[in-house]
Amino acid sequence: MPKTATETPSVETLAADCEQAARELSTLPTEKKNRVLRRMADALEAEEEAILAANGQDVSAAREEGISDALIDRLVLTPERIEKMADALRDVASFADPVGEMSSTTKRPSGIEVGKMRIPLGVIGMIYEARPNVTADAAGLCFKAGNAVLLRGGSNAFRSNQAIASALHEALEAENVNPAAVTVVPTTDRAAVEEMLTLNEHVDLIIPRGGEGLIRYVDETSRIPVIKHYKGVCHLYVDRNADLSVAEDLLLDGKVSRPSVCNALETLLVHEDVADDFLPRAKELLGDAGVELRGDARTRAILLDGVAEATEDDYAAEYLDLTLAVRVVDSDEAARAHITEYGSNHTEVIVTDTLPTARRFVRSVDASVVLVNASSRFSDGGELGLGAEIGISTTKLHAYGPMGLDALTTEKFVVYGTGETRHPVET
Repeated sequence: MPKTATETPSVETLAADCEQAARELSTLPTEKKNRVLRRMADALEAEEEAILAANGQDVSAAREEGISDALIDRLVLTPERIEKMADALRDVASFADPVGEMSSTTKRPSGIEVGKMRIPLGVIGMIYEARPNVTADAAGLCFKAGNAVLLRGGSNAFRSNQAIASALHEALEAENVNPAAVTVVPTTDRAAVEEMLTLNEHVDLIIPRGGEGLIRYVDETSRIPVIKHYKGVCHLYVDRNADLSVAEDLLLDGKVSRPSVCNALETLLVHEDVADDFLPRAKELLGDAGVELRGDARTRAILLDGVAEATEDDYAAEYLDLTLAVRVVDSDEAARAHITEYGSNHTEVIVTDTLPTARRFVRSVDASVVLVNASSRFSDGGELGLGAEIGISTTKLHAYGPMGLDALTTEKFVVYGTGETRHPVET
């Protein structure tokens, strides 16, 4: 039966349209891509009122459903957050275009010249929860890297995502670019996710962003390669030779500035030589900010009261809230062993004034971002110089850490010759 004008297109139809748009984008000149990105930024700001109105409806509905404060924080848009979304798009426009970049050109003994060229991946499928900013960030990064993007946001942000996509489409259409380059799946039906994960003929990569349950479901169900990080269990280790005033600043920023994000601190590790001095200071600072502490026996012996007993589950937890697990360790090796056991390959921080200790930590800790004397909150694509990030990968194929433009491309071999053949040609 023919599809009527009011029917919602199937996810497969949307993906096929994305695939066509991706072919068109792969050869789009850099100048035009940048012009579109700047138009997208302008359109977000011009449509601020409509976007905030849609977001207000989403937030009200989420509060009525009893959604947690952490998820509400991720869902809420403000004029400042919309401005940051727009600025991120302008940043992406200012970055070098990776598409077409040649590298590693060498001349082989046969006479051929072999190089590699960066090319788009194709169609990127994004499945994400209550983060409407992802709609703009993913669209901008994918577009600059020559990819089309198929976006399936969470039901809690449905109206917000539609409003943002509408603004982005204005920019695409104004520049005569196929609007299917940025496609938002127009339904909250969970069956759309299931269908999307089967479309390996149209979609080249899936990137889920959200809670551990969503990401495990996507990873276990998808027929398409998945870039993922399950959670961000991030540690701050205060070494015996740490500047404790620096440690205080990094602890407060890492835990309190925005506890609902994946680069927020979840566990504090303190060397026993400085624990008696540092822990009372940390407790006072964090207590003033409303942070609940859960500590091991040595921590509780120092702090005496107001600290709950930490369990194994506490050390493995991504709280995304004002709760912090604490442990006193007797050596750098013990700190690294704790991180190996409980970490999530996301972000790890050491505070130390000893360079050999810092180097051992950097070399031996397996995390996608390792920081020395700097806040975990810098584990972010924008802060690391990538512009807006599409996500953080804690698996090592094909990217590790915050993913920017280069991570949304791959390379193909390009060979130049002057008539060389691998075998002699008989005449």
